[in-house]
Amino acid sequence: MKILVTGAAGFIGFHVTQALLRRGDDVVGFDVVNTYYDPAIKEARLRELEKAAAATGSRFQFIRANLADGQAVNACFQAHRFDRVIHLAAQAGVRYSLVNPHAYVESNLTGFTNILEACRHAAVPHLTYASTSSVYGANTAMPFSEHMATVHPLQFYAATKRANELMAHAYSHLFRLPTTGLRFFTVYGPWGRPDMALFLFTKNILEGKPIQVFNYGNHTRDFTYIDDIVEGVIRASDQIAQPNPDWDGRDPDPATSHAPWRIFNIGNNAPVKLTEYIAALEECLGKKAQMELLPLQAGDVPDTFADVSELERAVAYRPGTPVRVGVARFVEWYRQYYRV
Repeated sequence: MKILVTGAAGFIGFHVTQALLRRGDDVVGFDVVNTYYDPAIKEARLRELEKAAAATGSRFQFIRANLADGQAVNACFQAHRFDRVIHLAAQAGVRYSLVNPHAYVESNLTGFTNILEACRHAAVPHLTYASTSSVYGANTAMPFSEHMATVHPLQFYAATKRANELMAHAYSHLFRLPTTGLRFFTVYGPWGRPDMALFLFTKNILEGKPIQVFNYGNHTRDFTYIDDIVEGVIRASDQIAQPNPDWDGRDPDPATSHAPWRIFNIGNNAPVKLTEYIAALEECLGKKAQMELLPLQAGDVPDTFADVSELERAVAYRPGTPVRVGVARFVEWYRQYYRV
């Protein structure tokens, strides 16, 4: 297939693109390569994708442009006919949304609107896009299920991603555009984002600096290894969303519709306390962390826990990489990449 992957220079987009190239698909990557975090690692990811394409004989073309630029998006769709679109580009980060909400409007709302419009007019067979576990917001019932209402986001980032789910439903309903939204749960692994906890913890521990541990270490997170996310994304993309024939308009369940629209959690279904996550990292590094215990940050939720039964039912897959295994793989990559 020929597949468009937006955010191809990003953490998840890079891994998804690499997996698609390795299985023989042709991929067009689309990314602005901004400076939200050090673009050097984004450029390094792109070089790895060029190597993957050369090794497999697949074709990889990269478009360096902003999804908020409607003309650039339209030009991409005019030049290529895509069998699938996997939209992973977004302005990420919970705390950054507190200080620069306009970046989220541009990337997550305007950019996504441009993708929806382009997919609609090009009659793309299936659009799969990234959402987030943050949409569950103030929900406290565990595990988080797609059948729960998600009407109380706790930060603007989550609000924009929930808006993406609703925007996708409108296009699925009005234009019969099949769409699948994927709620990712705390993704980690090699080539990760330098602003995320595992990256920051590893850097500071190795440098003998303290790490900031919020909520006094009492968080629990459904940490999900990147390879498990990639497998879920590709399986979901391969299987085109279908309408629910049993939906009659009176069912209040927010996870079902008469439109070709669906939502899945992708999480490890095994929450781990933050202090256990840090302990696994200490074991891999052979060095103890100096912890600066701090209160809960604005916009953070204390716990996440994914119910993945809908994903398993639909695509016969559920993530399962243990945290100790995933953290060890990250540390191995980190030491090689940074030569420490």
